[in-house]
Amino acid sequence: MDFDFEFFLLFGTVVSGAIWGGWLLWVRCRGSGGEAEPLLVEYAHSFFPVLLIVLLLRSFLVEPFRIPSGSMMPTLLVGDFILVNKYAYGIRLPVSHTKIIEVSEPQRGDIVVFRFPNDPSVDYIKRVVGLPGDRIAYYNKKLYVNGEPVSLKPLGRYVGAGDNKRYNGALVYEETLGEVRHQILIMPGRGSVEGEYVVPQGHYFVMGDNRDNSNDSRYWGPVPEANLVGRAFFIWMHWEPGNLGVVFDRIGTVLH
Repeated sequence: MDFDFEFFLLFGTVVSGAIWGGWLLWVRCRGSGGEAEPLLVEYAHSFFPVLLIVLLLRSFLVEPFRIPSGSMMPTLLVGDFILVNKYAYGIRLPVSHTKIIEVSEPQRGDIVVFRFPNDPSVDYIKRVVGLPGDRIAYYNKKLYVNGEPVSLKPLGRYVGAGDNKRYNGALVYEETLGEVRHQILIMPGRGSVEGEYVVPQGHYFVMGDNRDNSNDSRYWGPVPEANLVGRAFFIWMHWEPGNLGVVFDRIGTVLH
């Protein structure tokens, strides 16, 4: 999903900065001024500030993502473009992802983007339902945290449009995780994986809001803290080519 964009962005920033900085140093050492920049240096001069700003914003502040699947419906729809807070769970260096500054830790109910443990080149997005040390259980389409059932309030049936119509008729519930209230989808009659899990230290148990259509920790285990990318917090665009086009009423939605 990332296609090593971060690496190439860092590489381009370093190379363009080195070319431009090397030229300035060479000019200063010669004691000359007003000399025209060679074409390569001119390009480096133009691109370096832009690449540096994008690198800093994307690595340490916010990063945009597009939702490719329905695993987080009805909270996130196919075609949503979201912003992810990159510093919410600590400041990390680009490419190596080494944490250099502690900030805070995920809480139950957070929507997190993370590198898929089985293939770190792929980014996933799910909701945190279990913290380190928690005992998580899922039976009869109901979530339990440390032996207590998570509160569910029925809201009716889902009615969507465009690519999301495939889930029409699913049951919609309001689920409460800590202080976070959000909606989930349940497909009547569809089987789901069941079991109990103890979340190891330094890991988080995540699930999709579309409970019967989500590849999550129930199948491949918890997410290591080192794989966290950030917390999703805002929908800035929704686009469905060939169907609805831009859906303006989703723009500006704050995620929780």
